[in-house]
Amino acid sequence: MAGGAIINTAGAKDYPGNMTLFVFLTCLVAATGGLIFGYDIGISGGVTSMDSFLKKFFPSVYSKELASHSTNQYCKFDSQVLTSFTSSLYLAALIASFFASTVTRVFGRKWSMLGGGVVFLVGSAINGAAKNIAMLIIGRILLGIGVGFANQSVPLYLSEMAPARRRGLLNMGFQLMITIGILVANLINYGTAKISGGWGWRISLALAAVPAAIITIGSLFLPDTPNSLIERGHDEKAMNMLRRIRGTDDVTIEYNDLVVASEESKAVKHPWKNIIQRKYRAQLTMVILIPFFQQLTGINVIMFYAPVLFKTIGFGDNASLMSAVISGVVNVFATFVSIFSVDKYGRRLLFLEGGIQMTICQIIVGTLLAAKFGISGEGHLSKTYASFVVLFICIYVAGFAWSWGPLGWLVPSEILPLEIRSAGQSINVSVNMLFTFLIAQVFLSMLCHMKFGLFYFFSGWVMIMTIFIYYFLPETKNMPIEEMVLVWKKHWFWGKFIADNEVHVGDLEMGNGGRSISV
Repeated sequence: MAGGAIINTAGAKDYPGNMTLFVFLTCLVAATGGLIFGYDIGISGGVTSMDSFLKKFFPSVYSKELASHSTNQYCKFDSQVLTSFTSSLYLAALIASFFASTVTRVFGRKWSMLGGGVVFLVGSAINGAAKNIAMLIIGRILLGIGVGFANQSVPLYLSEMAPARRRGLLNMGFQLMITIGILVANLINYGTAKISGGWGWRISLALAAVPAAIITIGSLFLPDTPNSLIERGHDEKAMNMLRRIRGTDDVTIEYNDLVVASEESKAVKHPWKNIIQRKYRAQLTMVILIPFFQQLTGINVIMFYAPVLFKTIGFGDNASLMSAVISGVVNVFATFVSIFSVDKYGRRLLFLEGGIQMTICQIIVGTLLAAKFGISGEGHLSKTYASFVVLFICIYVAGFAWSWGPLGWLVPSEILPLEIRSAGQSINVSVNMLFTFLIAQVFLSMLCHMKFGLFYFFSGWVMIMTIFIYYFLPETKNMPIEEMVLVWKKHWFWGKFIADNEVHVGDLEMGNGGRSISV
């Protein structure tokens, strides 16, 4: 049909227009918000494995490490104060995400990114200059506020700017930047650990200002999304922006659908109350369970504490940092697999394959550690044996990097209609940060008490979440966000929560963006 949208294979509108250079560059800049999250994930474990850092702030842990030849290998880093240094950031991010929801909705996505970048800058300066644990924790809390704002706004921005056919590719730029941040942090830790005088950790912590400056400066040049402009009453600007990012003047159908969605959104006075309505049961379930399951893959155990973990299972100082670098490289390159396949093969296939791969690898790693250390935790790994451990951890990381890593951010951000989008994304970030905090806080203690069984524990959860995806997550590729209700209505389970008169799809024959019932 000329001059309007056509029906795609998913039964929804396929709006005119392609991915323009302009939208690619704006999404690339916005995705750099993932750098601050990734850098922090990668830097924490390396810094906490440096002897000079431990001697200054955690002398009891350092003393325990010195006795490692006669100490249970599983327990030598077990310290609640040490884990508080890492986990405090995620508790702060959890709380900040609720405030970020309001800022993102009222002022726009770009200003939420800007605020997050500025606060992260301040936090990195305080951490780099830290004289005591109190300064460390204050700096971490400020970093957490920055992460909370960035993680709230960036995935929404990317999903709203991208055309439906390329939404997976562009949204995954956020996860790619997270993995690049992790890798860069691991490389910096490897270099700063060699600095004589024992102050290299200050450079590692202070350099968090670099990714913070990138998103802070970059956000000043970002345009607002058409969705956000309409939501805030700038209709003409929204129309012009939609023409620009789609590379065509034929945007009337998409624009009218966005306007109707915005009007429905404005009629909702209490989005937090609205999201618990029966018709949004699927979205609410997903924004809670997907981030919950994402953390129970065990990935943050590897990424937070990779150097500590490798050091604990018998690697030397430099070897543990290098092993973290290797897993970081795998993480980056495996993410590209997802970027170039998610819009072709869909979300479900990647979720399911990645889940199976991670389960197998975690069982193998747990078995390798059980065979070498047993229950007592005494013993050391030979180079050959250690290489096998690293190999299967890397295969596990690859499985996560092309499945639960990027999809854990993509799927929740693309399934939320505008009227519950800010509240739903806030729940998504909050649940993610809550369980990131809990896992970070208890991991070293769990490793001490559960020993090699910890890897079996996480593998069990990965099996559960893979089964959940198989039965309860429908395919969402190539589906415009405002037409996503079609996906849920057709699902064997979620469809019964949605009444026929709650399914609104534009009347394509009229070509006027109407919202007639067609299911």
